[in-house]
Amino acid sequence: MANRKTSTDDLLAPVTLAVGQEELLLDRAVREVVAAARVADADTDVRDLTADQLQPGTLAELTSPSLFAERKVLVVRNAQDLSADTVKDVKGYLDAPLEEITLVLLHAGGAKGKGLLDAARKAGAREVACPKTTKPAERLTFVRQEFRALGRSATPEACQTLVDAIGSDLRELASAVSQLTADVEGTIDEAVVGRYYTGRAEASSFTVADRAVEGRAAEALEALRWSLSTGVAPVLITSALAQGVRAIGKLSSARGGRPADLARELGMPPWKIDRVRQQMRGWTPDGVALALRAVAEADAGVKGGGDDPEYALEKAVVTIARAARMRR
Repeated sequence: MANRKTSTDDLLAPVTLAVGQEELLLDRAVREVVAAARVADADTDVRDLTADQLQPGTLAELTSPSLFAERKVLVVRNAQDLSADTVKDVKGYLDAPLEEITLVLLHAGGAKGKGLLDAARKAGAREVACPKTTKPAERLTFVRQEFRALGRSATPEACQTLVDAIGSDLRELASAVSQLTADVEGTIDEAVVGRYYTGRAEASSFTVADRAVEGRAAEALEALRWSLSTGVAPVLITSALAQGVRAIGKLSSARGGRPADLARELGMPPWKIDRVRQQMRGWTPDGVALALRAVAEADAGVKGGGDDPEYALEKAVVTIARAARMRR
């Protein structure tokens, strides 16, 4: 495979290199390859491995010839963390990849593990860029592309309103675009987005988060119960709680300045800077740490780590509201 150029459209290229730190895009790169492999062979064997699971010699075992010549997809996450001996194994494989095997390397980019990154590129790996979106303009571009990919049109104002309402989480933005395109016919405009994501009052996951970070436990719990009763997914609520607490932490550690300057520095819209400033008055660094732990526990609880997702959310809301009042 050395020095061979591979089309970026060839999902079944011998090696795919997904480079970046945006988890949604990395996961999509993997899903696309797996889907293509299973179209070619419904019995494709998929092995999804972390760097510590791929020990020296493991790759040779996984790529050894099979009596049934089955197709395989081997996914290696955090490839920049592979041991030196394992990197040698991978580089050796890149010189003579097997036709029925697709190797997917997920690499964060940067200096760590750059030797493997360079070797894969030199070998002609198909490369997928998965950069972390850090600027509002990048998230706006992402939303436009999501609508376009689904064959739908949305006005520039609708896209901006969606980014302002949802925030920086690409998974939530993608989910919101998917919901809007499924529920709404014709061009999606600002009014439609407003009805779905900025006008849902107590049913909004963001209302739960706002009341919690403001220290208003009773109101936050009321909003939480109403949200759950109207079908808001628990995972959206934990995401909103996480965004709310992280915004407090970001702004409290940022340098002072005008909302517009802070908005550029922190990747928030200016109106949100003003709101977070109001919310952060009772917070301390210890409170932020406590709240982040509570969100992490709730997130695990709603994703299968506990028996009662609603209780996990209630516990997190109460803890966050208490943390918001530690300075008062």
